[in-house]
Amino acid sequence: MLVKNFEDLEIWKEARRLTGEIYRLTKGEKFAKDFGLSNQIQRAAVSIMSNIAKGFERGGNQEFIQFLYVAKGSCGEVRSQLYVALDQEYVDQRVADNLLMILKRLSVMIKHLIDHLKRSGMRGPKYGDSIPSNRSDASQSDRES
Repeated sequence: MLVKNFEDLEIWKEARRLTGEIYRLTKGEKFAKDFGLSNQIQRAAVSIMSNIAKGFERGGNQEFIQFLYVAKGSCGEVRSQLYVALDQEYVDQRVADNLLMILKRLSVMIKHLIDHLKRSGMRGPKYGDSIPSNRSDASQSDRES
């Protein structure tokens, strides 16, 4: 599949699903009362999908890689905040474990795309390359992770 838009990327789709889960989680009665943590974990989750989109739209692979690193960092931030939520009993262990697994998988997917882009000889459409097939290849390799 040729990737023409960030919405075509499997990592963006997964980040969107994760963000929805985080928003549902933070609507819980106990969690919602902790406005600071609730707001921070929501913003960090949104940061994952936003930085994937922003990097893709910049049109250059080097910039895309930079934004992917920020998205990967935000995955770690959400994971850390989930532990706080778990310790405060805002979320049960089963739910936390599931979300942590999704976050770790997403982080690996992002790293695989970064590695693929680094190996690619293309610089991106910003530099005269057509929409690179490497992004569709990376999207495929992400699904296989």
